[in-house]
Amino acid sequence: MRGSISPREAKQAGIHPEYLRRLCGKGLLVRAGRGLYRLADAELSEHEDLIEVCARVPHGVVCLLSALSFHGIGTELPHEVWLAIPVKRKPPKIDWPPLRIIYATPRLHSLAVEQHDIAGRTIRVYSIARTVVDCFRFRNKIGLDVAIEAARDVLRRRLTSVDEIVTISRQCRAFTVIRPYIEAML
Repeated sequence: MRGSISPREAKQAGIHPEYLRRLCGKGLLVRAGRGLYRLADAELSEHEDLIEVCARVPHGVVCLLSALSFHGIGTELPHEVWLAIPVKRKPPKIDWPPLRIIYATPRLHSLAVEQHDIAGRTIRVYSIARTVVDCFRFRNKIGLDVAIEAARDVLRRRLTSVDEIVTISRQCRAFTVIRPYIEAML
C-alpha cells in the first residue's frame, strides 16, 4: 500500500471498507481524515497536508503560499493549504488541514499545472512562473511584500525565466500589474 488509501480505492482493489475500520481498531491503520487512511507506522512526508488535501479534492490545484512553500521559494510558511478550484464547484468540506480556497475560471485553472508524485499520490501544483504571477494577481490577499520576495528569489536563483513569467502573466491578464516590478528587478 502506498502512503494513504481511501475507501473508494480500497473497494476498487477488492478490499471491503469494513476491513479498513477493523484495521483501525487493531491499530494497524490510522484514520488521517474523513475518507482517508494510512499505515500507523508510516513515515510522514513534509508535504503530508498537501497529500491529504489533493487526495480528497482531486480537481484542486495547490497555489499561492502553499505552492511557494512546495517549490521552496521565499520564507513564507502557510498555516493553511491554499487550493485553487474551478468556479461553480462547491468548496470541499474538510476539517483538517485548514483550507484557503481560490476560485479560477476553467481556462486559468488548468494553466501551467504540474503533477508531482509524492508518497504514491499525485499532487497538482502550479508551476513556479504561474505561482509568481498569481502572487502578484492576489497581492491584496497575501501581501505585496510576499509577491516581491517570491519574484526576487525566483529570478536570483534562476528557477524560471523572465520570458516564462511574462508569457504566463499575459495569459492571466496580469502583465500590467507585474511589469513594473520585473523591470525594477532586472
